Amino acid sequence: MCSHYQALKEQDKYHRYFGVEPPGDLGKVDLWPGDLGAFIRRHPLTEVGDEAVPPREGLNGMFGLVPHWSLDTKITKHTFNARSETVAAKPSFREAWKRNQHCIIPADAFFEPDWRSGKAIPTKITRTDGEPLGIAGLWSWWKSPKGEVIHSYTMLTINADDHPLMRLFHKTTD
Repeated sequence: MCSHYQALKEQDKYHRYFGVEPPGDLGKVDLWPGDLGAFIRRHPLTEVGDEAVPPREGLNGMFGLVPHWSLDTKITKHTFNARSETVAAKPSFREAWKRNQHCIIPADAFFEPDWRSGKAIPTKITRTDGEPLGIAGLWSWWKSPKGEVIHSYTMLTINADDHPLMRLFHKTTD
């Protein structure tokens, strides 16, 4: 899938479409791996039975999953997409998958390279009705050497060759 997407910037759409308050700082519009962006996860205190606890919450995190064992955040350049077919086995993603740390990544668009001309032409993909996208993902947290807790997230993807639209945007091995 993509390494570049446009974040959902209109705060009212977080509540209207996803039932959450947006994080305080929505960060950049154009996001690349390592950038700070918003994601939505199940609230960690949902099960305590307190009606004041919302079922979901919007958080900021780094685009690109940083597993707890990582030495630094440079790994985000390689962990912005997690293939659904292999996510349970890959060291970077398997713990978040095992712990059901699913999330939604609110977006207005994502970009894919269209290779049909033989050159990579960045192509913006949106919903035809202009409404926001909710991209499936995983989230995690990482504790920096300074003791700071950093949240991060990755997009779940599928094999592009198996999808009629997405196969147009990827080089195939045929």
